[in-house]
Amino acid sequence: METEPITPSTPRPVRRPTQVQGWHELTFLHWPVEPERVAGLLPAGTRPDTLDGVSYVGLVPFLMRDVGLGPGPGLPYLGTFCETNVRLYSVDEQGRRGVVFKSLDAARLLPALAGRLGFRLPYLWSSMRLRREGETITYTCRRRGRPATGSRTVVRTGPPIAEPSPLEHFLTARWGLHATWHGHTLHQPAEHPPWPLHRAELLDLEDDLVEAAGLPAPAGPPVSVLWSPGVKVRFGQPTLLRHSR
Repeated sequence: METEPITPSTPRPVRRPTQVQGWHELTFLHWPVEPERVAGLLPAGTRPDTLDGVSYVGLVPFLMRDVGLGPGPGLPYLGTFCETNVRLYSVDEQGRRGVVFKSLDAARLLPALAGRLGFRLPYLWSSMRLRREGETITYTCRRRGRPATGSRTVVRTGPPIAEPSPLEHFLTARWGLHATWHGHTLHQPAEHPPWPLHRAELLDLEDDLVEAAGLPAPAGPPVSVLWSPGVKVRFGQPTLLRHSR
């Protein structure tokens, strides 16, 4: 089946949300990776999504706010915490593009347990912090019980991007996730406004999370560094892929 186009707005509006989340103060760091290098790390029935023959590994630290079930509103305390995810990009047999999370570090225990046990996502409880000083943001993450594994990212935010490039759209305009659930592959749609993207400069990076997720350690600086003040997100009902192996 033909792969759906890359669009800045969701092609599948969520009519009955099962979850709401707020993603804020996000930094997107991306490195290229050969599709064949990551194909075996994706759920059955999906393949690496590519742009001009290249796929990407993403490291995305941010502040989660107001997570909740159903249409919301979310929980102001339990639903607000720092998170860092390591992600790949996928496309399934129905042509739907998505994200595959290889790890999700969260600073609050209950959401991490709910994500790991309820949704079978690779959540880990970590000590995390986001600190802003003017235009400079520092994200820190250390896994509990494994203090040698973590990440520290320092960026300087820049001006807004009036028209994102094809690569910037490809890396951020993702309208669902693919995950393995009890031996099957799920697709869960997501809806949110178009990303308000800004230029950003990477000032410092110390990271073990990408390699700990079974991916090649980043070689050199990221090819894309973006920042966003964030969006509010609605997730729809997950469905099984029809031809999951």
